[in-house]
Amino acid sequence: MSETTERIKCLIIGSGPAGYTAAIYAARADLNPVMYTGLEPGGQLTTTTEVDNFPGYPEGVDGPAMMVDLQKQAERFGTQVRMGMVTEVEFSKEVGGVHKVCVDNSTWLEAETVIISTGATAKYLGLPSEQRLRGGGVSACAVCDGFFYKGQDVAIVGGGDTAAEEATYLANICTKVTMLVRKDEMRASKAMQHRVMNTKNIDLRYNTEVDEVLGDQVVEGLRMVNNQTGEKEEIKITGLFIAIGHKPNTEIFKGQLDMDSTGYLITKGKSTKTNIPGVFASGDVQDKEYRQAITAAGTGCMAALDAERYLATIESSEEVTAK
Repeated sequence: MSETTERIKCLIIGSGPAGYTAAIYAARADLNPVMYTGLEPGGQLTTTTEVDNFPGYPEGVDGPAMMVDLQKQAERFGTQVRMGMVTEVEFSKEVGGVHKVCVDNSTWLEAETVIISTGATAKYLGLPSEQRLRGGGVSACAVCDGFFYKGQDVAIVGGGDTAAEEATYLANICTKVTMLVRKDEMRASKAMQHRVMNTKNIDLRYNTEVDEVLGDQVVEGLRMVNNQTGEKEEIKITGLFIAIGHKPNTEIFKGQLDMDSTGYLITKGKSTKTNIPGVFASGDVQDKEYRQAITAAGTGCMAALDAERYLATIESSEEVTAK
């Protein structure tokens, strides 16, 4: 490390609702936050055309537009928003230690506190037609987008608890829900399976996969294939929900931060503290339960407050030592 290495009081990695909210609070606390946006500035919401359930937008808001609003608010208080990808970290295990972070495999920085808001990426099937119609009827969040398909026929892919929960949610507002399960049984808990099976307007299809999503500009139908018989069938739908899981963006933190078996960062109690002093986690990177923009923003606020209190504790200790 050279003597000219930049020293940052509060470094924020990631730029979704969690990261921007953390930046707003950190900036107002005079922590002079610096944010690196990552490869997808604004996070998953930049792929959402309409957001109707974030407080403060009575007429709804376009996802990318909302992220621009949050960025402007963070910058208004002095946040430095920088394009760049954090590619390597060397966290100090000492209280008051300096954390070293590499950006774009080239530039090393030092940070007194780090707030991780790198989010999680929804898993998709990988079909060209599915990718082409993302935002045009293909969604990875029924709770976020299901309202737009009220009274319509939709389909959902997945067999776990999340898929079962989202299928029953959709069944309450949609006319019919076709649920595609790749295997001959669901992975969901027995209680969730019973809920699905006891919901009359859910058409449960085992051993069934998506062959093609139909439609030019928006989803108009679905071609399904039975993976046992090879038989194909087309149905008319206006929305397709993919519920096969998420992958937290935590690869670069492996071996340094505690995480669960699926890679989500583990935080202590009701705080955003990780196992490393001065490193905090907020948003979907540590939340596999709710995964909503508003809950991510809430933990972003918590992370900034935790960082502020951590720095205050360090400064107090240094003052006592100096005396």
